[in-house]
Amino acid sequence: MSTSVTVAGIDCGTNSIRLKVARVDEHGMSEIVPRILRVIRLGQDVDKTHRFADEALERAYEAAHEFAGVLAEHQVDGIRFVATSATRDAENREEFEDEIEKILGVRPEVIPGTEEADLSFLGATAVVRRDDLKPPFMVVDLGGGSTELVVGGDGEHAPATQVQGAYSMNIGSVRMTERHLKTDPPTQAEIDEAIADIDAHIDEAFKHVDAGKARTIIGVSGTVTTMTALAIGLTEYDHTVVDGYRLPVDEAYAIDDKFLRMTREERRAYKTIHPGRIDVVGGGAVVWSRVLQRVSEAAQADHGEPIDSFVASEHGLLDGIVLDYGRRLLAERA
Repeated sequence: MSTSVTVAGIDCGTNSIRLKVARVDEHGMSEIVPRILRVIRLGQDVDKTHRFADEALERAYEAAHEFAGVLAEHQVDGIRFVATSATRDAENREEFEDEIEKILGVRPEVIPGTEEADLSFLGATAVVRRDDLKPPFMVVDLGGGSTELVVGGDGEHAPATQVQGAYSMNIGSVRMTERHLKTDPPTQAEIDEAIADIDAHIDEAFKHVDAGKARTIIGVSGTVTTMTALAIGLTEYDHTVVDGYRLPVDEAYAIDDKFLRMTREERRAYKTIHPGRIDVVGGGAVVWSRVLQRVSEAAQADHGEPIDSFVASEHGLLDGIVLDYGRRLLAERA
């Protein structure tokens, strides 16, 4: 019986694609190849055209070839390639899937938002020490095309990684920027339109997720970690500082609003922001602020205590993909 497996996970989202190789055993996972991230903007104009742009596909294929080179240097027991929001919406996704299969030898799995939410929750909470954070947890995975809200781990009758409610909203940094924030910098009218759109999606999400039960918010994804790094004054991004950092929500609101209202040229002066996020980080920031505020208000209404801070996490969907896939391979071999 195998006591461990080596697996590669690839998370292909609307804005970025990530690769991670890790050894998975009964105790969890240990990295072999730490996360490699490339911003490919696969979701370019998908919200409007419902198709992948040719140049977006070329960027995706270039990253896939790079990942194939990395994987050729490591013996793995399996590869899982997961595609999310943009691919769910693209009418020409079969072309993308065929080419990725040629390059990497594995066909992309286009997973539904509910599974994306579950895997994000698994990745975010699998590394949480139970005595450090108060359950239940609300994990927010804010991507380029979609944002997942997941509540779980009540701390008494369920393990920390058990999901009690999840919902995937069709809003994210790229969608909000392309849909509403078209001026540089955005006008107040555009910001108001974006907030109305976001709030309508949150209203629907709260019908499916009991957000008020949450005691701790864990934010994952590039928008959350980038805005956290900016809030704490990092001049260059450092994941070792950001991962696990607890930030007061008032500081998050202030930094989100500041960068939302900046021009792209002004944002470019901040080396903390990945160049591929310069144009869309404002769209992500407004989503993040609204989610934080609405979840905090729901907690106040439910049990009389607002949530006054959140925890930024470098662990999310990609970690969940690797851990879940490794566990399934181990179960098959048992």
